[in-house]
Amino acid sequence: MSSATDLKLRPTIRLKPKSQRRLLNGYPWVFSNEIEVTPGTKELPAGTVVRIEAHDGQSLGTAIYNRLPLISARLLSNNAKAIIDEDFFAAILSQALSLREKLFDRPYYRLIHAEADGIPGTIIDRYGDTLVLQVNTAGIENLLPALLGALDRVLAPTNVLLRNDTPSRLQEGLECYDKVVKGQLSGPIKVIEHNATFFAELQDGQKTGWFFDQRDNRVLAAQFARDADVLDCYSFAGGFTVQAALAGAKSVTTVDRSQSALDLATMAATENGVLDRCNFIKAEVFSQLAKFAQEQKTFDLVIVDPPAFVKNRKDLQQGAKGYRKLARLAAQLVNPGGYLVIASCSHHMDIENFAEQVRKGLLDATRQSRLLYTRGAGPDHPVHPFLPESEYLKLQLYSLD
Repeated sequence: MSSATDLKLRPTIRLKPKSQRRLLNGYPWVFSNEIEVTPGTKELPAGTVVRIEAHDGQSLGTAIYNRLPLISARLLSNNAKAIIDEDFFAAILSQALSLREKLFDRPYYRLIHAEADGIPGTIIDRYGDTLVLQVNTAGIENLLPALLGALDRVLAPTNVLLRNDTPSRLQEGLECYDKVVKGQLSGPIKVIEHNATFFAELQDGQKTGWFFDQRDNRVLAAQFARDADVLDCYSFAGGFTVQAALAGAKSVTTVDRSQSALDLATMAATENGVLDRCNFIKAEVFSQLAKFAQEQKTFDLVIVDPPAFVKNRKDLQQGAKGYRKLARLAAQLVNPGGYLVIASCSHHMDIENFAEQVRKGLLDATRQSRLLYTRGAGPDHPVHPFLPESEYLKLQLYSLD
């Protein structure tokens, strides 16, 4: 934690000549090859709060510094004298909360979306009086007491869970762990979304337990589900499935390879009174799509919302082939006049490349198509205007002849 006293002792990181340009243009990251390495910088503990200055001494702001990963410094404030303490985080949280309360009438949303909300590498999802944090930088890990204190002041949550188990923490030199730091959790928790009720397993489920980013896209897809036979692949806990059934789908076939995810989806279908129209299949999606094609089974609406195929840049070429194949297999199952919804959450796969692979997949399936929508994440996942990496989710909805 930083204080006025600490401010006098705050280390300084100096950038190489001309390396300040991106920071001055709003980019919040500094890479390791942009920093002048000195004996002093080598000795700084991971996650140290530092002052950043240009090669000529121009002040650039306050950041957290870690020499281990490629992204070595992440900006906290343009003010080099900013005091990074509980008050600092309380101000950020209050602003984020004010925005979400304008967007949503119920307390189920992403409260903090990393750099876009001013807390680098940190996610905070809200489930009523329960908060789930995912901290992916050593700097914020060091500042957790101040952040947790600020959360108590601003939201006074009953339960707080740290889901600090992501592989990116290893790059920061951090251990992976899950820990309830306030209250207690036991079993699935309810999630309210567009007047539907779902269930999330916060401690053992994927990510932070639920994917709020597809909230509005689930309702969009459901607009095409009335009186339709629907296929929902990579269903997770049933977000697209239940919304489609509530919108009047004739039937919904739900596919996921995780039995625990299907169990949550079944619970949601039961809770919302649509279980009688839902059929759950535990299978690997590519194999199941091929099986459906062999059986000549078709649907009016096919939804494929896979996990990230491209987790780093070296996977880009192979991942692109995966999206193309997925589009082909899914399109083959869509009835003439039906619809295909396909998504990617790989931030290394930009929208241009993703759209190209989907187009190629549709061509491979010999389907004529019209693109109706291209969408991103919901507004509780804001995009940092100078950090294109924060715009990760892509979804396209096609009408197929």
